[in-house]
Amino acid sequence: MPALRHAILGVGGVGGLIGASLTRLGASVAAVVKPQSLASYPEELKLESPFGNIQVSVARSAEVPPVDVLWIAVKATQLQDSLVALTRPESITAIVPLLNGIDHLDFLRNKYGFERVIPATIAVESERVAPGHIVHRSPFAILNVSSAGRPLLGSTLEQLQQIGFECHFVDDEAALMWTKIVFLAPIALATTVFDQPVGGVMSNPEWKVQWESCVREACAVARAEGAKVDANVVFAGMSRAPYGMRSSMQKDVGQGKPPELDAIAGPILRGAARHGIEVRATKALVDAVEARRPSTRSERAS
Repeated sequence: MPALRHAILGVGGVGGLIGASLTRLGASVAAVVKPQSLASYPEELKLESPFGNIQVSVARSAEVPPVDVLWIAVKATQLQDSLVALTRPESITAIVPLLNGIDHLDFLRNKYGFERVIPATIAVESERVAPGHIVHRSPFAILNVSSAGRPLLGSTLEQLQQIGFECHFVDDEAALMWTKIVFLAPIALATTVFDQPVGGVMSNPEWKVQWESCVREACAVARAEGAKVDANVVFAGMSRAPYGMRSSMQKDVGQGKPPELDAIAGPILRGAARHGIEVRATKALVDAVEARRPSTRSERAS
């Protein structure tokens, strides 16, 4: 198969990590940036990572060029606005969204076609500290992709694994998407409410109990939605997480930015309402995040 052409929409912590890593592997990568930022955007991506520090040249564009794979890595709150850059969707073979949450899949499929959108999730702590400068802070980057993407992305994931990524193809879409939600939502809410990294939450007995209750609630909803998840797997996984790891929601609130509250916690709250499941701990944490978030509160997760 000829080398794939890639574009990154949302060159932040996650998009920048993917873009720099693919460029390092010799792939053709275009960074899609806002028109007003195009002239001043760096010609190189700088990545600091446990997988190796690199600085690579990257093509820049204000529109998504014709490519085989469009990786969408914007915040969920920015998704609709960012898609103005996708002026020629017919020139894109596949769209791989790496957004938090689950509702974006139906939105993108309705807009661009079911077959074109390949569900995927990523577990990583990575952030943009300046335009084109990405710091990958966690010792891991776990990329899970629907098995529907194997024919197109098989070799790409193999290459990413060679430089340190952990990559998997997953047959069960519900399990793929909900596995991330049951890990991410409880710890994102807890780290944000208590303004502590993962280790700070885990070392406080009262906070840990609240987090555990939220995990159990999230798993109950996920199972009702048809996903095979296990709270004990979440507990074991989080026990191995780096002490100082912070969630993106915590960082957003700390910086006065609107958090992805609806994308991250909304699926649990809405699923609980559909199935009649009590999620008191989750609601309490969501309300506490609402109390800490910036004054614009139009995006309540309910």
